[in-house]
Amino acid sequence: MLARDDLTPLNKTPLHGLHVSLGAKMVPFAGYDMPVQYPAGVLREHLHTRSSAGLFDVSHMGQIALTAKSGRVEDAAAALETLMPQDILGLPRGRQRYAQFTDANGGILDDLMVANFGNHLFLVVNAACKAADEAHLRAQLADTCVIEPLDERALIALQGPKAETVLAKFCAEAPAMRFMDAGPRKVMGLDCIVSRSGYTGEDGFEISVAATSAEELTRALLAEADVQPIGLGARDSLRLEAGLCLYGHDIDTTTTPVEATLEWSVQKVRRPGGQRAGGFLGAEKILAQFGAGAPRRRVGLKPEGRAPVREGANLFADEGAAEPVGKVTSGGFGPTLNAPVAMGYLPAALAAIDTKVFAEVRGQRLALRVAATPFVKNTYKR
Repeated sequence: MLARDDLTPLNKTPLHGLHVSLGAKMVPFAGYDMPVQYPAGVLREHLHTRSSAGLFDVSHMGQIALTAKSGRVEDAAAALETLMPQDILGLPRGRQRYAQFTDANGGILDDLMVANFGNHLFLVVNAACKAADEAHLRAQLADTCVIEPLDERALIALQGPKAETVLAKFCAEAPAMRFMDAGPRKVMGLDCIVSRSGYTGEDGFEISVAATSAEELTRALLAEADVQPIGLGARDSLRLEAGLCLYGHDIDTTTTPVEATLEWSVQKVRRPGGQRAGGFLGAEKILAQFGAGAPRRRVGLKPEGRAPVREGANLFADEGAAEPVGKVTSGGFGPTLNAPVAMGYLPAALAAIDTKVFAEVRGQRLALRVAATPFVKNTYKR
């Protein structure tokens, strides 16, 4: 959780009252008062999402419309490509893509989703970064684009193997959507933006809805027998099992996309030798790492014992080494696996699968093995 000045009032999402009425334990997160868990508890919420359908309030995240002043979505895409290494010009209408804002040193300012809605681009950014992201867009693109924060919209995520069956009752178009499809849809007669995506490793949907209608829609979804509310605690354990990065922990301005093992998100057209290679902030460093490799890599880690290894634990090449070679960036118990899992950074020479390293936990060295991610197979409907 993010530290804050206790004198600063916390923001509330449009669903805050609903969370309280459901008995949620509320905690500060990214400047918002957010539900970390409900009475069922993190373990049951996690397992329910993997087996049925979980509903998450992610309204604290930023939603931004980016429109070219020329009126051509291609011009907005070309402008956005100067700030990220992804192929946005090649993103078809009705599709979205995972991306990263990079800085001049190749570090990651934020990770986000970018969708093409035909006449404009739709961005979903992290809550803790949304003010800085908006300022970054204005500083870099204001001459050619209109940047419109959609502050009057809420965002809810419906995740799990029964998400499609549930949403189909409210949105006839939902079953036809494929992973990373995105666009305007009617949900319960309401004008929404729906994407088939999420951050749990499960099939599911994210639904952007007017803040004034958010509680009505959420209550209707929660009235379905297969749906339970899920807090930030289970959201974190679900994304960790899925091997997904949490900004400010696994990625930040000190990590490049290549070091973070996010090369898969950079399309060939923007890589060395590609038609539009480079041309984004930090391109020199990032493209050099595509060629020569990165000095360190984000890896999955499986402790050999039952004790979880938490964020911040130092990693050592052997049990008696004096100097750490890396650090754990996310770690905890994986309820689906009934075992601890973690992610962290290691030198490239130690990043091969099954390499044995040691973490320091309360003065003891605990053995871990480098493991492939995701730890739990994803179930996206492609």
